[in-house]
Amino acid sequence: MRALIFDLDGTLIDSAPEIAGVLNSVMTDAGAPPFDLATVKSYIGEGIGVTMRRAMRARGLDDADHARLTAEMSRRYVDAHGMTEFYSGVREALDGWLEAGVPMALCTNKPIAATTAVLEHMDLARYFVDVVGGDSLPTRKPDPAMLYHSMQAMGTRNVLYIGDSEVDAGTAKAASVPFALFTEGYRKTPVAQIHHDLAFSDWTVFADGLHVDNP
Repeated sequence: MRALIFDLDGTLIDSAPEIAGVLNSVMTDAGAPPFDLATVKSYIGEGIGVTMRRAMRARGLDDADHARLTAEMSRRYVDAHGMTEFYSGVREALDGWLEAGVPMALCTNKPIAATTAVLEHMDLARYFVDVVGGDSLPTRKPDPAMLYHSMQAMGTRNVLYIGDSEVDAGTAKAASVPFALFTEGYRKTPVAQIHHDLAFSDWTVFADGLHVDNP
């Protein structure tokens, strides 16, 4: 590999408690009961609009309110990062690759405004040559356009994509790039049933064992 592309939520950072808090605040204001964290995790992965639609259907809310509730969730989510944390070993891994001069990019279905805010809050922006959010392009993952955008920005197609979910696996497969599955994120199915070239649960072990050919 000559470059690395990462998913964000469930891969580099654990933002599920934050997403749950924002979603539940919108649900409560709409007169619906909140969800537990495990349920919210099962709704994450294809953007706020899909998360909201799943939540609304689970609570029997009118689809006609989807655009309004999604917009409200997006508005509240921009500045919600107080409970978001790195997965163990992520910062050290990124520091090592940055020091080695490895080009890195970020492709996430999180809206770009919220992505930018959390990157700034957690001092992550400096690692990435390219950052693509869920509303940066006409399509989002699992469409491969995000990966193509980042590959062009980094000047290589010889990349490894690293993510945590079925959506990420489908994106890598559609883009015909190898995929590393972080198994401690928000996947919904067993590891064996998710397309991947390698799987890992420990960022330190993964980073120590990964050779990136970037002279």
